[in-house]
Amino acid sequence: MIDQSDLAIIIYVENQQKAKTFYTSLLDKTPTLDVAGMTEIPLTSTTRLGILPGDGIVKILEGNVDNPNQNTAYPRCELYLFVDDPIFYYEKAVRLGGRGISEASMRNWGDYVSYVADFDGNIIAFAKRI
Repeated sequence: MIDQSDLAIIIYVENQQKAKTFYTSLLDKTPTLDVAGMTEIPLTSTTRLGILPGDGIVKILEGNVDNPNQNTAYPRCELYLFVDDPIFYYEKAVRLGGRGISEASMRNWGDYVSYVADFDGNIIAFAKRI
């Protein structure tokens, strides 16, 4: 059974400090864990975003995976975050150095969504149900 009271979503990054600064500023949240090799930022009372250097996951998995830092040209994950104002968060992410992918618009699944990419190619969707 999955423990629904505790969930971590971990993204792999090239520069932990740079990613931490970006996400703490973007989300207006303070890390609950910030040590060499892992930063955790609360998203909800039961969910947190983990920021793990790509070199770290290679070490943890004893070299049995490729280093994700070797290719950031392709998206590696998507964080789909429900927010009150997708335009505000899109613009904020771009101001913080993220790359605008798609400005906010109605999507055929019924959400109003904007998309940006962080420094490592991870996609962040800012969505609002309409």
